[in-house]
Amino acid sequence: MTYIIGIFIIAMGAVLIIYTEWFIENFGRSAWAEEKFGLSGGTRVMYKVLGLIIIFVSLLWMTGLFQSILLSVFGNLFGL
Repeated sequence: MTYIIGIFIIAMGAVLIIYTEWFIENFGRSAWAEEKFGLSGGTRVMYKVLGLIIIFVSLLWMTGLFQSILLSVFGNLFGL
């Protein structure tokens, strides 16, 4: 089941990367992204980076590395 959900999330990240222009037309530009990433392509960069982050985190979750990274970073806070 983890792999099916992971593949679905990877597909969603790929859709975000491929159809960036559609997202911009329907949801508008982000003033924050335009200011931080520069010029008129800041929103496009934000959508593409967000899609890549979604794909990367999904791959980590599917392989079980995400949980081990979270435990190694935050495990001492909870005594694990």
